[in-house]
Amino acid sequence: MKYMLLIYGDEQSLNETERQDCYVESTQLAHQLKSAGQYLAANPLHPTTMATSIQVRNGKRLVTDGPFAETREQLGGYFLVEVGNLDEAMAIAEKIPMARKGTVEVRPVIEIPGLPTE
Repeated sequence: MKYMLLIYGDEQSLNETERQDCYVESTQLAHQLKSAGQYLAANPLHPTTMATSIQVRNGKRLVTDGPFAETREQLGGYFLVEVGNLDEAMAIAEKIPMARKGTVEVRPVIEIPGLPTE
């Protein structure tokens, strides 16, 4: 089963050195997961100041800068993994560096038949 591991944290919680260290540790984890056949994808996201939110209401597009909701923690990145069960996904989530400073949401992915594949 595929799981999306959504990484939330305060964008201001890491200085540049800590951020780079987090990237290095996350890259190492991605390689470990790849070796175990569990890795599908992973990437950090740019800060919310670079985000654009889109809503369509009554057929009209509404565009706003930044995230849709103001929260203490922002979505900062993700891992997409394929594992046997929730317990395996949670074991990976706790290895993600930002789990020590923020939150990692573990959510199963619904696979819709007919979507394009690689």
